[in-house]
Amino acid sequence: MKAVAGALMLALGTGLLIEPGHAARELRGVGGLARVYDFILDARFDQVEPELKKACAFDSPDLRTLAQDKPFDSPQVRAPREACEVLAATALWWRIQLDPDSRALDPPFSDTVDAAIASTEAWAERSPTDAEAWFYMGGAYAARVQWRVLRDQKLSAARDGKRILEALEEALRLDPSLDDAYFGMGMYTYYADVAPTAAKMLRFLLLLPGGDRKVGLEQMLRARDRGRLLQGEADYQLSIIYLWYENQIPRAITLLEQLHEQYPGNPLFLAQIAHIQDAYQHDLTASLATWHALLASAREQRANAPGLAETRARLGIAQKLDELHQTDLAIEHLHTVIERRPTAPFGSLPLAYLRLGEAHDRLGARADAIGAYRAAERLIPTRDVHEIRNAVSRHLRRAPDAKAAEAFRWSLSGWRLFETNDLTAASTALERSLALNGADPVARYRMGRVQQALKRDPAALAQFEMAIRHAKQAPPPILGNAYLEAARLHERAGERDAALSYYRIAASLFGAAADTRTAATRALTRLRDREVRAPRR
Repeated sequence: MKAVAGALMLALGTGLLIEPGHAARELRGVGGLARVYDFILDARFDQVEPELKKACAFDSPDLRTLAQDKPFDSPQVRAPREACEVLAATALWWRIQLDPDSRALDPPFSDTVDAAIASTEAWAERSPTDAEAWFYMGGAYAARVQWRVLRDQKLSAARDGKRILEALEEALRLDPSLDDAYFGMGMYTYYADVAPTAAKMLRFLLLLPGGDRKVGLEQMLRARDRGRLLQGEADYQLSIIYLWYENQIPRAITLLEQLHEQYPGNPLFLAQIAHIQDAYQHDLTASLATWHALLASAREQRANAPGLAETRARLGIAQKLDELHQTDLAIEHLHTVIERRPTAPFGSLPLAYLRLGEAHDRLGARADAIGAYRAAERLIPTRDVHEIRNAVSRHLRRAPDAKAAEAFRWSLSGWRLFETNDLTAASTALERSLALNGADPVARYRMGRVQQALKRDPAALAQFEMAIRHAKQAPPPILGNAYLEAARLHERAGERDAALSYYRIAASLFGAAADTRTAATRALTRLRDREVRAPRR
């Protein structure tokens, strides 16, 4: 999402209105162009070039005049050559977004987008009263400005932004019914209002107009609802706006879910959802489930760029599993990544080795950890985007606490034994863990589950209460489960008030798993209904 940091320069406008009674007009050949855009958004990049050849009049610029007696979205009408040149650059930009840290596609993108800019500028000069010429010129510059922002070329991006403003203003002056043009208009109008001080200073230096948050959002929604070409693009950009600036996180996720449903081949949308669930909602279990969904999509070849998607998913899964104290399973995913020797996403192989070293350290396998750190060190790329060198240096200088690592290892061993129903061995392993680190809430929760399975309710409740007492060190999903299981034991013991209190916390705990919150909510409803039905004495 780094590219959106400079979205002030992304697409520009001033908020022109359609005159009453002015009929909206389609872009020439918009049906074929929309089909191309669908392939782009679905990450089916191998289909883009043949679809462009079908959609556009590459052989004769004068074919634009053949559409005069036909609807502009008729199959017989082919789009202007320049429009397809802009979409060719857009396709490369979306490929870059799948792996933004890689620079491999930068040279071909730069050449393609520069050619599209030159072509659309020549078109506008040749046909200055053609609104589409100005619209596509703005689109060509918009593709380049996003890339320049991603590559931290702020001043160049600002200059491009000025050209977008001028082009879209002229397009809508000539034809206010170009609904798709309002997407770029709204982007500028919105971001010019909410942009950080540094971006506003660039706007001032370039003599660009100010913005209006409300009007800009309305313009983008108009393009999304009434445009033909940029609806999917609008949904993606709106998801970022709802996330970053409008504090409407569920709405952002909904838009991304709709994009994934419409374009299931693009791994970017599930990856973004998993990131939001983790970083913004702090829902580790939901994020883990989404990463698993992406992994399944990649392995079943439903995701395009399946190798990249699988690597990204496994790295995400490993990170979430480690945070949930299931480090042994995290190691399995990291080994799979390393065995595949991925080249994409950029820097993923040394990152996998770094994460493997950290996982081994957490389990007390220091020699294995050092081996993984050394492997990561040898593979660090020139552009160390993940800051692996500093992390490796820090880990090699300082070994983890051996006692804590041993306690962690026994706790995990006890949990795996519990999962196989070997309750006696599980209890012994967890006792050893707690003897080394009695303040570990995860080990306390696990011991509570073992005691619960052994039908020792008072002992189980004591363990859950200890886990709750050390809540600050507990992953939220585990803490939520501790509250839920403690509430059930209080209810079983007839301690209704204590049960209600714990159910309420479990139902509303930030970061608790959705299943936990649902179970607690149902229990609260059940207890309240029972109270209503109880006869009065």
